[in-house]
Amino acid sequence: MSNFYLIILDGVGCGHQEDAAQYGDVGSNTLGHVVNSMKPELPNFTRLGLGNIIPLDTVPPVLNSLCGFGKMREVSAGKDSTTGHWEIAGIRMPEAFPTYPEGFPAEIAQAFAEHTGTSGILANKPFSGTDVIRNFGEEHLKTGKPIVYTSADSVFQVATHTDIVPLEKLYAWCRFAREELMTGEHAVGRVIARPFAGEPGKFFRLTDHRQDFSLVAPEPNIMSELQGAGIKTYSIGKIIDLFGGVGFTQYRKTHSNAEGISQLLSLMHAAENSFVFVNLIDTDQLFGHRNDPAGFAGSLEEFDRAIPALFSNLKDDDVLVITADHGNDPTTVSTDHAREFVPLLVYGKGLEGQSLGTRATFSDVAASVMHWAGLENLFTGRSFLAEKKKPEETH
Repeated sequence: MSNFYLIILDGVGCGHQEDAAQYGDVGSNTLGHVVNSMKPELPNFTRLGLGNIIPLDTVPPVLNSLCGFGKMREVSAGKDSTTGHWEIAGIRMPEAFPTYPEGFPAEIAQAFAEHTGTSGILANKPFSGTDVIRNFGEEHLKTGKPIVYTSADSVFQVATHTDIVPLEKLYAWCRFAREELMTGEHAVGRVIARPFAGEPGKFFRLTDHRQDFSLVAPEPNIMSELQGAGIKTYSIGKIIDLFGGVGFTQYRKTHSNAEGISQLLSLMHAAENSFVFVNLIDTDQLFGHRNDPAGFAGSLEEFDRAIPALFSNLKDDDVLVITADHGNDPTTVSTDHAREFVPLLVYGKGLEGQSLGTRATFSDVAASVMHWAGLENLFTGRSFLAEKKKPEETH
């Protein structure tokens, strides 16, 4: 009746991959640059073995780390959240989701405007969420035209003011885009409703009312296999959105890392024979995309303070994996995700102090989940749980 806890520290990469030049990300090292520039205090991460993965100024390597340690390589095409989480769940994407660095084609823009009953759309370019409402919010108030924008990720985002477009209408527009427009060759990873409020010069995003309309993840994936075997699956944070709302016994959406940690601790008290998939988004959403290394470092410290509580709630046979889905280096000029290795920390019997090396794919996590569950591995990946030391090797 053990549990498998999988925590994604969103955007916490640990150095550019060999193919980073294809993505414009040579030199990115989210974890290294943040720690070495901001000098956060991470004593619990140190005990887990984070400093054994890459050199970190304030996180020294330790001989007897509580976790097995290593890093993982992404092999799917792309560097967005959906691709990273899907590969972790066992789904390899040989082709990247479509992106739109020059904006969406005219036929998409026209069809969306016609459906919304407006004379056109605003922006239609890659933008940060705060910049786009600052630049186009006043015109939106005057004309009623929806603000449609994208990013380096495969996303179709719609921002509207709640005084102009009620929330339910915005959500309906996004469902139309998901189901009727962004399909086939335009099947982006996510359509995102981005409501905002306020006055010109003082606009603010209503993050609590954001809604993601994602593609349903193809099967098999770890959730579909676990559920088929009668194992309960839980989502905390945005995980449920990244998998199109499918595959989870229960989900708990959160508004911050603090709330995500609180929800996880609450669930740990009652979990039995369960797989718990957690995304802690603040490092990416609040600090990576906004080029805020100090805030990023503070978010790492916040999680570090929670580590003792998490470990105190682990049962003897539980497994805990801490990793990431991509990089998002706030010290670089870019405000977008980066093609990086991701750190891997694994707590489980026999893995203490063990180097897990550089894993060939994020799907080693999926293989390990199947190993934990006693199920046949259907995925391209190798279980790190199968590499546990034998009892005689621990002495």
